[in-house]
Amino acid sequence: MKIYMTVGRGDGPTPLAAFDNAMYDARVGNYNLIHLSSVIPPYNTIERAPFVGEPKDYGDRLYVVLASQTQTEPGKWAWAGLAWTQEPTTLRGLFVEQHGFSEEEVRRNLDLTIKSLMNRRPYDYGPIQMEVAGVECKGEPVCVMVVAAYKSLGWH
Repeated sequence: MKIYMTVGRGDGPTPLAAFDNAMYDARVGNYNLIHLSSVIPPYNTIERAPFVGEPKDYGDRLYVVLASQTQTEPGKWAWAGLAWTQEPTTLRGLFVEQHGFSEEEVRRNLDLTIKSLMNRRPYDYGPIQMEVAGVECKGEPVCVMVVAAYKSLGWH
């Protein structure tokens, strides 16, 4: 199975509208997001590409690991990111998510967190990878998100 790594940015008249616009920009706006924690099941590959669903999937559940940050103060930034690592053979792995108001803060916290998770598990993980994104507030509230989208599932 593929896990899709995508980024979304949005603005709007309220923080929630900015969040929704960021979801739509990340191409997950027509799903009900179900947040997962940090474990990547074996034999999954990470693809840096938008999740592509079908129009019939409107309102379906979408399983995600999500990092998002909103900013309402003009001139300030919002940052979000995911880090991950996988075993080279089984592809089992870990995700961690962080958000903040500077790129350096998010990258540092991602690195510290993923290394902590790796150290407590008895597996031989591969290199650490990251996807980090930011957006500047220029007036209206903004939101940035990094999404690892696993799979959608209908309600019936």
